[in-house]
Amino acid sequence: MAAAAGPPGATFELTEASRRQQEEQEKLLRDFELRRRIRSTVVPTDDGKVRAMLRALGEPITLFGEREMERRERLRKLLAEREAAGEGAIDGAPLIGQVVVEEVEMQRELFYTEGEEALLKARKAIAEWSLPRAAQRIAAQKQQMADLQGLQALDAARKASESAARRLAQISSEIGDDRPIQGVQFSPDGSTVATCGWGGSVALRTADGSCKRVWAFRAAAERLTSLAWHPHAQPTLHLSQQQQQQQQQTSAAAADSMDGQEGPAAAANGSETVALATGCADSTAALWTEGGKLLRKLTGHTERLARVAFHPMGHHLATASFDTTWRLWDVESGACLMEQEGHSRQVYAVAFHPDGSLAGSAGLDAYGRIWDCRTGRCVFTLAGHVKQILALDFAPDGWHVATGGDDHTVKIWDLRKRKCTYTIPAHTSLVSTVRWQPGSGHVLLTAGYDCAAKLWSSRDWKLLKVLAGHEGKIMSADMCPVFSGGGSGGGRGSGGCGLGGGYEALVASVSYDRTIKVWAPEEGAAAAAAEDEGGDDSSGDDDEDMDD
Repeated sequence: MAAAAGPPGATFELTEASRRQQEEQEKLLRDFELRRRIRSTVVPTDDGKVRAMLRALGEPITLFGEREMERRERLRKLLAEREAAGEGAIDGAPLIGQVVVEEVEMQRELFYTEGEEALLKARKAIAEWSLPRAAQRIAAQKQQMADLQGLQALDAARKASESAARRLAQISSEIGDDRPIQGVQFSPDGSTVATCGWGGSVALRTADGSCKRVWAFRAAAERLTSLAWHPHAQPTLHLSQQQQQQQQQTSAAAADSMDGQEGPAAAANGSETVALATGCADSTAALWTEGGKLLRKLTGHTERLARVAFHPMGHHLATASFDTTWRLWDVESGACLMEQEGHSRQVYAVAFHPDGSLAGSAGLDAYGRIWDCRTGRCVFTLAGHVKQILALDFAPDGWHVATGGDDHTVKIWDLRKRKCTYTIPAHTSLVSTVRWQPGSGHVLLTAGYDCAAKLWSSRDWKLLKVLAGHEGKIMSADMCPVFSGGGSGGGRGSGGCGLGGGYEALVASVSYDRTIKVWAPEEGAAAAAAEDEGGDDSSGDDDEDMDD
């Protein structure tokens, strides 16, 4: 039976449920329209103009804990609400949908900050030191490329280095500290490996399968962020007393023959010789002897330090800081020679060219910069990473640079072509370390927060080996710099692996899990199996190119 209809023209009141539903629908429409207006409202990007417009609206220019982007969004919402309410626009406010073009005065002229006489003296010394070495390197490369036997020897050394990388296996794992270990680096002669961590301690260990701790000292009350060996340091604590005396005599004779041209640490490693530098979260760097005696403390940065690096000449130290600058220090006096700006955010990594002519810096602004140490100019900007850059290293050939960042990639830059020539999809998390194989550059070592270190061929950027074993993110890794048959011997435990002209493939890695692990090439049947497995990995892990 149908319900009776009312008289024509009669109106009926909505039920309470229908009224609430209608109000909710109207509110949704208003919110949708407001969001549309907010999206189409354009506000200035200059924070000063944003604050001025908020003041004109009678609103607080900033709220507690509010950042620039949040302040812009608040202004955008206020303007959209005023437009929806039919209120007039304030002076200087953009209209809905209007494109705002801000006039920015571009400074196209180079400007210089007057430096001290000590900086001029340092630049001259660097130029005199680096130019002959650059000439020697280029002449040797040309001679090798023009000689068939030289090319064959180069190819054989490269194959030997890649073979050693494929045969790497873990030979040691030790608890290195009570807190996560932040940095690791082999000494220049490959005999000792140094580590530093969040506990503020520095530990020296033998660079062999035992990884025996030979010395440790407390360097800071706060966490250490990095360490670096002096390029002429010659550790002796791992030697017997007789070997130490022989080492000192040899070093003293070498120092006399060099007539002091190689820097303050070129002589024997006496008690007052700079051997190590550390960077600390308390914004200071420090110079230490091998035995842990503090020689100089470098103060001047206003925020925590990240990486530190010695100039290959040995006279200067570079420190990268979260105060958006990196500084150049005189090792002998501890004076700050230069405070270099150029990054818009924190500077995390710093490194020097093998010739000493260039310095590289990388920061959390996703840019790297190459600086001419002889003039102070920025000669190349490394633009390509989409997130912050955390690692940078120069190749021994002098014209390749590797950078690693929070975008999980490693980029290879050609300084001659002034562009990125290859992008390696290296890790599944941020890249904490990039390190070229010392001396030859045949292999590139990378490590990341995905708990793995990897080795890549610099010939075609194929994956050679994955070093897995850490239970936490890898904070740092390094490769042994000892030339096979030189330095400290020739056996695996003493630093040489007999590659016939190649370089030692010994690798050390430190992690958030508080361990230090050492990796060395296997021998015999296990080596053949690793070689086959490494060959399979290198052919299938990098199928899709990411050339830039």
